[in-house]
Amino acid sequence: MDVYEKSLQKHYEWAGKLETTLRAPIETLEDLALCYTPGVSRACTVIAEDKSKVFELTRRHNTVAVITDGTAVLGLGDIGPEAAMPVMEGKCALFKAFADIDATPVCLATKDTDEIVNTVAKISKSYGGINLEDISAPRCFEVERRLKELCDIPIFHDDQHGTAIVAGAALINALRVVGKRMQDVRVIINGAGSAGIAIAKFFLDMGVGDVVCVGRYGVITEDQNYPNPAHNEIAKLTNKSKLKGSLTDALRGSDVFLGVSVPKIVSRDMIRVMAKNPIVFPLANPVPEITREEALSGGAAVVGTGASNQPNQINNVLIFPGIFRGALDARASDINDEMKRAAAHALASLVTEKELCADYIIPNPLDKRVVPAVSAAVIEAAKKSGVARK
Repeated sequence: MDVYEKSLQKHYEWAGKLETTLRAPIETLEDLALCYTPGVSRACTVIAEDKSKVFELTRRHNTVAVITDGTAVLGLGDIGPEAAMPVMEGKCALFKAFADIDATPVCLATKDTDEIVNTVAKISKSYGGINLEDISAPRCFEVERRLKELCDIPIFHDDQHGTAIVAGAALINALRVVGKRMQDVRVIINGAGSAGIAIAKFFLDMGVGDVVCVGRYGVITEDQNYPNPAHNEIAKLTNKSKLKGSLTDALRGSDVFLGVSVPKIVSRDMIRVMAKNPIVFPLANPVPEITREEALSGGAAVVGTGASNQPNQINNVLIFPGIFRGALDARASDINDEMKRAAAHALASLVTEKELCADYIIPNPLDKRVVPAVSAAVIEAAKKSGVARK
């Protein structure tokens, strides 16, 4: 039985990966009076007088909503809110397992940007943070931007920023392995959707010398007008080298390839024309742009993929639990760029000089040091940048 059929069987057995448990005992009449009426009214009046007390008197301080419209689920595409539910439950399970955060799946039966924004904004007072998930581009950019303006709690689109941060941590250490400086390298990103664009912006923010994005029609250049506004925006920020043409053209002489696109689009011959000791991160799942074995045979010095059965798994689970743990504990109003950079460097720092090698540039997702290290760095960055409220 393969992993897909075994997982399906387990889903039938589990009948859901989440359940509600009680923190307040309800075994006596006094328990009932304290947990609910009449005693609960006193907590209500305290919050009415000072709304910030909701974080002390309710579970809001440790609760995140995982929200999707079901339009970009894993590699399955637009499968709808019902079919997205197993993934959202799984994400919530990871929040609990890795960071002890209570997360709730919220699957919205609308693709309308205004409806999504208005709905999430209206329910946001029940949560300490919002994790946007599997919302297709380019709407996901506007949804996140507008919610950040409307809400006073962290709004985080994991497909964008979680991917960017973990890739950033992997890049930091891969460059240490090959002895290159961030400001001297050119990174080619294949796939100009939500993840690719977010990675490009984050890499530039980290100090990468040049980033070139490649979409379905080739290298994204400033002299073109694209139907997707996000492509026009990223064109102004990237491709300092003024490259044009195909992915093959872009890879020639470049230092890093990162794929968030489609399977088997890169060959070993394409790796061979890259700069000396190239870094290759083919992250398409479940089938990458090029296999680890092919990339290595083409001359790649460091390879990281999304696969859990290979070295250097570049997986969002290394980031989002710690990011939210830190943001919630700091009672942050936002997850800003300073917090994202701090998270990337904290994750990278867990690999010591003695441990660092081509097959170990990033910790294992099950490494129990990850969440405490990332959350501590996020809290410190939140305080320094002025968004912490605790």
